[in-house]
This record gives sequence, structure tokens and C-alpha cells, in this order.
Amino acid sequence: MPPTQQHKLGSGFGASSTADEVLAEIDLTGKTVLITGGYSGLGKETTAALVRAGAKVIVTARRPDLAREALRDTAQTEIAELDLADLDSVRTFSDQFLDTGRTLDIIINNAGVMAYPHQLIGPGWEAHFAINHLGHFALVNRLRPAMSTTGSRVVSVASSGHFLTDIRWDDIHLRHGYDHWIAYGQSKTANALFATHLDALGTATGLHAFSVHPGSILTPLQRNIPHAEQLAQGWITRDGRAATGFKTPAQGAATTVWAATSPLLDQHGGLYCQDCDIAESATTDDMLVGGVKPWAVDPSSAARLWAVSSELTGLDSFS
Repeated sequence: MPPTQQHKLGSGFGASSTADEVLAEIDLTGKTVLITGGYSGLGKETTAALVRAGAKVIVTARRPDLAREALRDTAQTEIAELDLADLDSVRTFSDQFLDTGRTLDIIINNAGVMAYPHQLIGPGWEAHFAINHLGHFALVNRLRPAMSTTGSRVVSVASSGHFLTDIRWDDIHLRHGYDHWIAYGQSKTANALFATHLDALGTATGLHAFSVHPGSILTPLQRNIPHAEQLAQGWITRDGRAATGFKTPAQGAATTVWAATSPLLDQHGGLYCQDCDIAESATTDDMLVGGVKPWAVDPSSAARLWAVSSELTGLDSFS
């Protein structure tokens, strides 16, 4: 059953708004943001906009040398090594950060993979679910002691890809029939459900969480998808340009920074956002139109996924 809170607030922004426009009246001086994968595609746009608004941004990367090169002209950034596919790497990074005694105002779970061939990692976890969801689940739980006591936010970059499937509760790791789009879609549903339950757990301590659909944008995320398939999907034109309805990276980063900073959301949480506002419930199956499917914001499913994720990772900072 979709929650009654999934209704637009009237933010004044929309699908064509850019991250800089969203942050034009926001001063992030003195704020510290952590963003995973914030050196490429949407992540890089998000990092740059947050820095221009005054934030100090910690960018985690599996390949830190590439991140340093990509952000060499972006001030107020700090690069740290982190591999979301490896929970030992998550623990090492988190322990080192907590040892500094620094606090975090915002965490943005931005990094992710799409359309991987079938791959099991760690103790046999499907790669999309492990990287896009479980790695971030572990990271946020380990870093929770560093979150500010009031007004802190966690933003998970989800996708209209969640339209493709609910959580496959009987076969989460897709061992009995693999489809890379189902794998991706399940991980995006998991991103949304994670925010729903994290907010329910964190509200008492002033922590709010949101998931966002950034829109359809061509970025390096699609690197595993052949040109012919992108053409067949209607994502690109025959001359290789983004199809009508796709956003620029600056527009794609806008909903993420809106969810991370907008004062309109101070009394809200656990919601799925799109086009710089709270998304309405989806009324069609058209992912370009978007909205949110009921299974991606269902509180009972969110609690169930949290329990499964806690069992798999051995982590639950709220228990």
C-alpha cells in the first residue's frame, strides 16, 4: 500500500532544474558531505555543485587515483579508497574515518553498477544487490556514529529501474535464472526501501533519509550496455545523442542535492523523490514518466529488507 506522504510539495523546481539552481540559496559552509563514486557522471556533477555551495566533500572511490585526477580542479574535496563490493574495505574506511572524530552532515549513496553479467561476489552475493545495496547498507551503519545529532541526511540514488521488480524474496541473489535488468531493478528497489526504513529508525535522533530518481541520463553507468541495445531501448538517436526526455548530468544531479539540503524536507523523510520534489505514486509503467511503485516504499517490505541485510552483513547500528 503506497504511503500517503508520496505527494508533491511544490518545491519551485522541476525536471529541467540544475544542481546549481537548487543550491543557489543554500549555504553549506562548514558542512561535510560524503559521497560514494562522486568523481564520475552524476556523482562528479553532485560533488562540484556541493563544493560550489560551500561544502567539504569526501569522495570515496574504488580507484582513488582516477578520482584524484577527475577532481584535481575541484577544491574542498578529499579522496578516500573504498570498494563497496568488499565489506572489509567498507570496515577499514569507516574505522579510519571514525578514528578522526569528524562528523558527517550528509551521506550520498551514489555509486552503483548497471547491467553486469552474472557475477557472485563475497560469500555468493549477486553483484548488483551487493554493490548497489549491501555495500551502502554496511557503510551507513558503520558511519552512523559520525552523523550529526540533528538535521543529518542520507540520500540513496535509486532509479525508475525499480519499476522492473520488487525484491525477489525467494531468490535475492538470482541463482535460479539471471537477467541483468532484473538484477539492476531489484537493487534500485532495495535502495528505495533502505531509505524508507533508515528514516523510520533514525527520525528520533534527527536523521532523515530519502531515495531519489535522478532521471534518465547518459553517463558512464551505461558502459556495459552495447550501442545497439541503447539504440533499441530508445535511449540514443542514430547519431549517438541522448534521446528526447533525457536530462543533462547537471539536471540529473539536481534531485540528489535537493533531497540532501532542501529545508522543505525538514519535517519529512523516508520518501522517494523525483524532479526536485517528492514523487507521486506511479500511474503508468513508463519509466520516463516515473513516479514510485508501491513495493519500493512499503514500510513492511523495508523492515523485512533491513532484517535480511543485517543478517547478511552482520550489521545493524540501531539494534
